[in-house]
Amino acid sequence: MTVRVVVADDQELIRAGLRTVLDARPDLSVVGEAADGVEAVAVAVATRTRPDVVLMDVRMPRRDGIAATRDLVAAGNPARVVMLTTFDLDEHVYAALRAGASAFLLKDTRPADLAEAVRVVARGEALLAPTVTRRLLDRYADRLPAPAPAGDALAVLTAREREVLTLTARALSNAEIAARLHLSTATVKTHVSAILTKLGLRDRIQAVVLAYDTGLVRPEPPVR
Repeated sequence: MTVRVVVADDQELIRAGLRTVLDARPDLSVVGEAADGVEAVAVAVATRTRPDVVLMDVRMPRRDGIAATRDLVAAGNPARVVMLTTFDLDEHVYAALRAGASAFLLKDTRPADLAEAVRVVARGEALLAPTVTRRLLDRYADRLPAPAPAGDALAVLTAREREVLTLTARALSNAEIAARLHLSTATVKTHVSAILTKLGLRDRIQAVVLAYDTGLVRPEPPVR
């Protein structure tokens, strides 16, 4: 099954390079391009493109990649977003995750790794580990909004699912959660899948962000 990709970058040369890298793979196909964030959203929602993944540059004119990602997620567009940047800054990663991105890559990533990242995200998986997500959320605790009432957002979850979500947000793997709750790994996977479906989340990374937003998990104080 071919993964359909939209490439959004304000530099034509970079777009051409990304297209060359991706179209060289038989299972990947670039179906659209955009030179800024406004175009990126328009191309991604167009019926003719129907992308599975959008490669989104962080810095673009008119509307940056993070804002464009936020627009796509708010519109309910199913395309997954991989953020691309030349800057390895935690601030960008943090903002991208909260906007709804599923991965964050540097532009000097090897072509083979870029292609594999697109495949991973298209499968519905997140490329950034929950441990990294939690580290970022803890680091930027002062930027987090006041927690929303957890009961409202998480009311659809069972008590067990709330436990699993809490441990997921604390960066435990499925195997670690299974050991902690005396469950099988398969059962934990089923609970995680149910959590994502009930809450309309794209992946485990977004589950971690929501757990922080609702106050189910709060940032840990820095170690002195």
